[in-house]
Amino acid sequence: MAIGVFDSGVGGLTVHRRLVDRFPDADFVYLADQVNAPIGGRDGEAIVDLTRAGCERLFAAGCDLVVLACNTASAIALRRLQQTWLPGYRKTLGRPVNVLGIIVPTIEAATGLPWEHEAERRGDKVEKLDILAVFSTPATARSRVYEIEIDKRRQDVAVFVEPCPELARMIEAGAGAVELATTVEAHVKAVTTRIGRAPDRAILGCTHYEMVADMFRAALKPGTPLIHQPQATADALAAYLAKHPEYLAGDSGGRTFLTTGKPGAQHILVETFWGGPLSFEQA
Repeated sequence: MAIGVFDSGVGGLTVHRRLVDRFPDADFVYLADQVNAPIGGRDGEAIVDLTRAGCERLFAAGCDLVVLACNTASAIALRRLQQTWLPGYRKTLGRPVNVLGIIVPTIEAATGLPWEHEAERRGDKVEKLDILAVFSTPATARSRVYEIEIDKRRQDVAVFVEPCPELARMIEAGAGAVELATTVEAHVKAVTTRIGRAPDRAILGCTHYEMVADMFRAALKPGTPLIHQPQATADALAAYLAKHPEYLAGDSGGRTFLTTGKPGAQHILVETFWGGPLSFEQA
């Protein structure tokens, strides 16, 4: 058995890298749906359909668990799949399988509170607001998942989401550093203007953006903390596996990289982030 990691493209490798570091003996299958990437600009039903197809491919490859290393898929498709598709699919497969996302652990990291916690609504005036900027795809922004779920838990945190329509596509295509940095700077400036001051913290709410985290640090006010989704996801998966021994992660250290797009070597931005050459097989 193995752990599957799904993303519309190479952005999920940022999560995958941290999972591999955390579970070096586990078997992993990574699936990049590059033929449909990026999915952040698609409508909800298309996102659900593409995410389900990716999960089916990973379950067919022997995965017990699939981690959606994609904010858009986690925000739009995860709950639908868990509630309406997985129960019947488990019966068809005849074994326990599950799909997990990255937004829950990210919100836990951003609030410092467990997902189950909901703040008691009080009329007390909040003396000081913690301003949190979230950079995301348009679909994640439309879902308002970060505003809604953080507000349930922390009334002293104000969330401002900045949709970045082209950034994931540019990273996927291996755009140059100057072009990427210019785009990042424009989005940081836009959200700062909207807030009226620099944010106190920021979430890179698309896993592609971790590959240009240094550009976000340079564009944000010096010292602005970034909430890193890969680390939060690795911590959450470790806790989940400890509670659910029925899901087997494998123990041979296998690494398989699949793509629905063009197989072969990835561009230099991906290889630099990964730390070495990386080649994908046809899914």
